[in-house]
Amino acid sequence: MTETARPGGELTLRTLAMPGDANAAGDIFGGWVMAQMDLACGIRAAERARGRVVTVAVREMVFELPVKIGDTLCIYTEVQSVGRTSITLEVEAWAQRYLSHQMDKVTAATFVMVALDKDGKPTEVPAE
Repeated sequence: MTETARPGGELTLRTLAMPGDANAAGDIFGGWVMAQMDLACGIRAAERARGRVVTVAVREMVFELPVKIGDTLCIYTEVQSVGRTSITLEVEAWAQRYLSHQMDKVTAATFVMVALDKDGKPTEVPAE
């Protein structure tokens, strides 16, 4: 990781990229990376909402670099705003390269989550 490039937000999820998550060339599928980002946003938003949340939108995701087998995928999240029923998060995915301290930003996106009640209907996000 260079001095000017640092992850934004709070480390929310770390996981290892395994062979089953990759194509024949050894690059990890983008859908797997996106799923890990969604999990991290779900964790962070559920903590803030103090309950169940679902993803309603993902805004612009560009894969800047590949994730390789053996890399540790690190997902950082930051709550940007809280609406009546929604929580908007900025999320970044970084690859800690296999057996090194090198960190490369892989992708970033904005996720919008909505809090749900026990019946699956949107519910108000409680005040902090």
